[in-house]
Amino acid sequence: MTLDNEVTSLRQVPLFREVEPARLKLLAFTSERVHFEEGQLLFARGEAADAAYLILEGAAAVSIDGPHGPVRLALLGANALVGEMGILADQPRSATVTAVGATTALRIDRDVFLELLAQFPQIGIAVMRDLALRLEQTNQRLAERGGA
Repeated sequence: MTLDNEVTSLRQVPLFREVEPARLKLLAFTSERVHFEEGQLLFARGEAADAAYLILEGAAAVSIDGPHGPVRLALLGANALVGEMGILADQPRSATVTAVGATTALRIDRDVFLELLAQFPQIGIAVMRDLALRLEQTNQRLAERGGA
């Protein structure tokens, strides 16, 4: 895929709509398009939070180990960002993320992601809103399960 196609692809992502094309080109140039097959790990709980992933195509399941096996916390599809929590908290990964079907994502290096947030406060606000929504959805699911 050409750099211009990558920029066009990024422009479709709500998170990046306000970012000027020159910055998107730099983001596309400094990021890596990665492909995952069904069941392949994007990353595992406990690993270093060295990058965030923007899902371009496909889906990814976010899970943690529960007393009776893995517990799915979320299923994220196209345009979803995953892996940002560890970067923002400066902590190891808090969950395991696995590809559901063939999945393509843009791997955004930790330093590039932090620089993007510093330069574009609107992206930071959008990331915080998304995190808050996902936390609320997780809390709701836990409440429905009776805390289990």
